[in-house]
Amino acid sequence: QVQLVESGGGSVEAGGSLKLSCAVSGDSSSSYCLAWFRQVPGKEREGVANIERIGIARYEESVQGRFVISRDNAKNTLYLQMNNLRPADTATYYCAAVEVWCPSVRSSSYKYWGQGTQVTVSS
Repeated sequence: QVQLVESGGGSVEAGGSLKLSCAVSGDSSSSYCLAWFRQVPGKEREGVANIERIGIARYEESVQGRFVISRDNAKNTLYLQMNNLRPADTATYYCAAVEVWCPSVRSSSYKYWGQGTQVTVSS
């Protein structure tokens, strides 16, 4: 069983930055694929980025070059550094985990999910 708790959301103006964190607890959590998703009310959940246990990262096209996903296995924490934020990035952001190699960024085939943290970007 893995538990995920996000933090770091908030409100920021366009062009600003935020760093999200996700505390990961549970057996062997450092060996899991970890990912960030986001969702806007009325729309499907969207994959943002994922990272393998060995650090290989993948990004959705719209965030490539602006967002950086990272993990600290010693601290059991997943991060998402978000730079040059746009109003279109406004969403609830979720972290997720699965016990295998990461699927494609767009796949939502994850077993464990956090409760989400809100990010609001104003123009």
